[in-house]
Amino acid sequence: MTCSLQIRYSEAVTVFHDRWLPEQAIPVGYATLIEAYKLSVPLPRKLAAIGPRHKVYEADGWQILTPRHQPANTLGAHLTFALRYEGLDLLVLKALFRATGPEPIADIVRMAPTGSYARRIWFLYEWLLQEQLDLPDATTGTYALVVDPEQQWAITGSNSTRHRVRNNLPGTAQFCPMVFRTQTLNAFVHRNLAAQASRLIANVPADLLARTAAFLLLKDSRSSFEIEGEAPPQDRIQRWGQVIGEAGRRSITLHELLRLQRIVIGDARFVQLGLRSEGGFVGEHDRNTGTPIPDHISARHQDLKELMEGLIAFERVATPELDPVIAAACLAFGFVYIHPFEDGNGRLHRYLIHHVLAAGGFNPPGIVFPVSAVILDRIDEYRRTLESYSRRLLPLIQWTETERGNVEVLNETADFYRFVDATPQAEFLFSCVARTVDIDLPTETAFLAGYDAFKKHVSVLIDMPDRLIDLLFRFLRQNDGMLSKRARENEFANLTLTEASRIEAIYQEILPQIGGTSARTNEISDRGPDEP
Repeated sequence: MTCSLQIRYSEAVTVFHDRWLPEQAIPVGYATLIEAYKLSVPLPRKLAAIGPRHKVYEADGWQILTPRHQPANTLGAHLTFALRYEGLDLLVLKALFRATGPEPIADIVRMAPTGSYARRIWFLYEWLLQEQLDLPDATTGTYALVVDPEQQWAITGSNSTRHRVRNNLPGTAQFCPMVFRTQTLNAFVHRNLAAQASRLIANVPADLLARTAAFLLLKDSRSSFEIEGEAPPQDRIQRWGQVIGEAGRRSITLHELLRLQRIVIGDARFVQLGLRSEGGFVGEHDRNTGTPIPDHISARHQDLKELMEGLIAFERVATPELDPVIAAACLAFGFVYIHPFEDGNGRLHRYLIHHVLAAGGFNPPGIVFPVSAVILDRIDEYRRTLESYSRRLLPLIQWTETERGNVEVLNETADFYRFVDATPQAEFLFSCVARTVDIDLPTETAFLAGYDAFKKHVSVLIDMPDRLIDLLFRFLRQNDGMLSKRARENEFANLTLTEASRIEAIYQEILPQIGGTSARTNEISDRGPDEP
């Protein structure tokens, strides 16, 4: 028989593990299991509790249910409650199964051999631990989905005849990030941003579209370096831009990632290329003692080979079926949390976003969404998104300082990087992609169309080299559509008053097309005189 749980919170509480509840309520499901078995795992982003009233609602990271939802005080009842109402938290489940051992789980199945939840629990135990329970194969029962697709994103998957379940998990036991369905994500998916982007460019002339694509590509490459605090020479920015432009053409393998790392790093005299051979962290060092002050601690180097195999398998198995933005968030943020390399992880993380979007046919042919540029504009939100998981891990990672000022992780942490809840990361990435579709793509095409109109009208008025027209345009952008006294007396001293006034009028006429921001003025100067 399934043993009763000895839980600390059998009464209503207002605080659970330093997390305030919206009202006094009894923690259940994952919360109870974490407490009962003293699991060393980050708390799920959302927990469940039984409130005193017949009212179901969500607030402050809690799902409050009614007294009629309260499960019995048994392992099986709380596990079933968790799967039914809270979805799959693979990290908690694996830690729980290790804590219970096989017999309590086998008992759950023996008590309800045809029950769908019992068979799902049975499958998850064997899948996560790669250990078989002492149970005969199931012979009856309708095939049940391991992942409830109304709660979390899943793939088609395949049947497990032993358990009579369909394994629709979006990954392998080596690497399987999960994303919950939220109102925000459902709304983004419903918008069909890929189709919207295609409609935006459907009637854009080919030459204008090519120039738009070239600018957005260069902008993304430059921004990706700026996010890392680097200001490389223009040729290095262009080379990385060319790599981004080829994203999606080759499958992700360790060999391909190593090739990309070599391109990212450039001068590798002081950087170890390839998988790390020691620990890693993101953060600072104490100014006086040199002690590491981590914001994020990377996966142990001993676990990198298996984690990367899992990540590569995810790209091959799951990304073709998942929504491209959801898949990109799982792959790219999963990679950056693992942090497999000594250097170059951030730019490769953002490359993987481009890779998945391009491979999934999300962006229009030849167009790269400038995701890095949007991230740079929203850098604080980006960092908060990264830290939303990293900071939950830090208290659970035991480490010591090495002689070289690095960190050495002392406990088992691989599962922290296998089973990330990537929901916040997916919401953030979707918002970035939406911004490129709503603002960047139409703004850039409109800007170039306006520039072409300005150039055409000025050329009719006066014979002027393209280089000077470009300079004239930038002066007008920088001075609210007026030629400054300095410009009139120097570079454009040969213009008559009538010509100058007419050029200013031309600029004012096309101003609605190019927009009012001056940021684009500086970007135009990075191109050649004939390439606005």
